[in-house]
Amino acid sequence: MATVNKNLSHYDKATIPNAKNFRFGIVVSEWNDNITEGLFQGAFDAILDCGGVKENIVRWNVPGSFELIYGCKKMQQSYDMLDAVIAIGSVIQGETKHFDFVCDGVTQGIKDLNIQSDIPVIFCVLTDNTMQQSIDRSGGKHGNKGSEAAIAAIKMAQLRKDARF
Repeated sequence: MATVNKNLSHYDKATIPNAKNFRFGIVVSEWNDNITEGLFQGAFDAILDCGGVKENIVRWNVPGSFELIYGCKKMQQSYDMLDAVIAIGSVIQGETKHFDFVCDGVTQGIKDLNIQSDIPVIFCVLTDNTMQQSIDRSGGKHGNKGSEAAIAAIKMAQLRKDARF
């Protein structure tokens, strides 16, 4: 396993643009909320830690990970002043192929949003085999993928800004 004994959420603030003037949307799945709330908190805290302003963060909830696609699309359309959107979800392997269909659909849907819109959408959907793996990646021993997604969102917001000139 690639993340054994590694916390992947450490970042060097000196290498990250200041987020003070950026506006972020965060769409959070309510399914597996014990995981997605931890991911949201990691993203929220990382944005603030990098200079972001609480008032510049908009949060919407959707029922499940598959609904993240629609939620992110509507957020892009409703808030054209956003600099980046983070899609937060958690899909845990079960006994059926449902896991495969949801994971593939969400991945392709978020990819499509990035192609179709000028506002980047950051993929922060855990696709783990067990609940423990999800716990470990949402604030546990492997860090918090939410904070990693926030750093990606800040960097992509800066890229978007720079590319306009």
